[in-house]
Amino acid sequence: MDAVLQFLAAQPILLLFVLVGLGSLLGRVKMRGVGLGAAAVLFLAIGLGAYGSTRGVVLEVPETIGTLGLTLFTFTVGVVSGATFFASLRRNLGPIVAMVVVLVLAAVVAVGLGRLLGLDSATVAGAFAGAVTNTPALAAAREAAGSDSPTVAYAVTYLGGVLGMLAAVAIGLRNRRTDTDTPPELVTRTVRVEITTAPGIRELEARYEGRIQFTRVRHGEQNPIETVDEDDALRRDDLVTLVGPVVQVEAVTAELGHTSSHRLDADRHDVDMRRITVSQPRVAGRTIGELHLASRFGATVSRVRRGDVDSVASDDVLLQLGDRLRVVAPKDRMSEVTRYFGDSSRGLSDITPVLLGLGMVAGILVGTIAFPVPGRVFSIGSAAGTLLIGLVLGRLGRIGPLVTAMPYTAAQTLGDLGLLLFLAQAGSRAGAMIGVAFASGAWVKVLVLGLAVTAVAAVGLSLVMRRIFAVGATKMSGILAGAQTQPAVLAFANERTAYDARVALGYALVYPAAMITKILLGQVLGGL
Repeated sequence: MDAVLQFLAAQPILLLFVLVGLGSLLGRVKMRGVGLGAAAVLFLAIGLGAYGSTRGVVLEVPETIGTLGLTLFTFTVGVVSGATFFASLRRNLGPIVAMVVVLVLAAVVAVGLGRLLGLDSATVAGAFAGAVTNTPALAAAREAAGSDSPTVAYAVTYLGGVLGMLAAVAIGLRNRRTDTDTPPELVTRTVRVEITTAPGIRELEARYEGRIQFTRVRHGEQNPIETVDEDDALRRDDLVTLVGPVVQVEAVTAELGHTSSHRLDADRHDVDMRRITVSQPRVAGRTIGELHLASRFGATVSRVRRGDVDSVASDDVLLQLGDRLRVVAPKDRMSEVTRYFGDSSRGLSDITPVLLGLGMVAGILVGTIAFPVPGRVFSIGSAAGTLLIGLVLGRLGRIGPLVTAMPYTAAQTLGDLGLLLFLAQAGSRAGAMIGVAFASGAWVKVLVLGLAVTAVAAVGLSLVMRRIFAVGATKMSGILAGAQTQPAVLAFANERTAYDARVALGYALVYPAAMITKILLGQVLGGL
């Protein structure tokens, strides 16, 4: 066995993929329907690294590979979440501030309990960094303390920090069926107009804040079906098709008339419908309204499918490569519309190398910027830097001719790969340190301290988000993972929710603030 360990130690790339392959295989094993998923890579790496250290063999994946994986992961999370992140930031400022308060409270608990247990400041700082599973916070604590004591404490509490937050997510997701923020199911309905006030299409869509979309209309029984022109007005006996959530569609139906037995969407004699994939760079990064489809082709978009989520195609929706659009257009113009959007599978798989390269460069450079604070300076690190740049680029969608958004499928694939690389490296490093950590007689006290900090963070966040801000369990699982700055917890939440988009949104919403807060707290605790 020692020969095998020595061989793996001399072949770090082989070690990496042994951990990725076997860990992913273990992640598929489920007990009572619960599996670890990608997080199993982390635990296998910790276990193998710890075993190697008992045999005098250092089994550690190079740190640069872990950094590459983490930055790839955070950058792609930012890119796919950017458009929704900034739209929701203003109304979610409260949860972000609350998350910061909970982390500060966890740090206060760490200091108070650490003193009761007779632990020095450096050990407390390392235990805090491990309990909240944040390596940049550990680096800040080591710099402030001027010793390696934080590293040993970090190794003792890290595993508990991961397992504790995994348990919190698993418990929280038991209630996801009662979520009130579940994206509503979209329905299509044909309505017969009975009122005589001739309301305008644009007026109606604006009144319902873009949550509904009119797609087809027939003015009178003898006229052909047409795509909707937003300057149209609806008159008595018109038939009109609308798309939207059930509640809004019911309200519009009651306002205009009644549900018709005729289905305009089933009649394709004059107007056709087709699912089209956005693969043309000239289209990506623009809003639907900017494309002027009605005047250009007599066409309209009723739905946008991104990943596995359908949404109403309002004019302000920013299109990304890989989006699948439900387009309604005159039958003889549909081929033109299809060519205009591209409709190629490349729209799903193009990793947009220019965006990836320049975006990563910008993010890493932002992460190195030193910010002065009393007595020292700190930087947010490459992970938070690439996330911030990814969020900005995802929101912009386009800078001149350059598309700054990545296809959802391609970004998801790159992000998953980066996550696996990071988990393998982080686990192997923590495993190599565990032997040293447990040789210390104070490890039990350190472990108790770490579990207390993790519990305060998990319980505090869960109570505040659920009771004060009424955040659903699905989105809260992402918030817990983001507040813990722990990709393994995010991977677990994604596995349990079938990659529900609310998980990634919750993660991206709090991750930057959590990263910065933990770095500052690590420096403060290490310098006490």
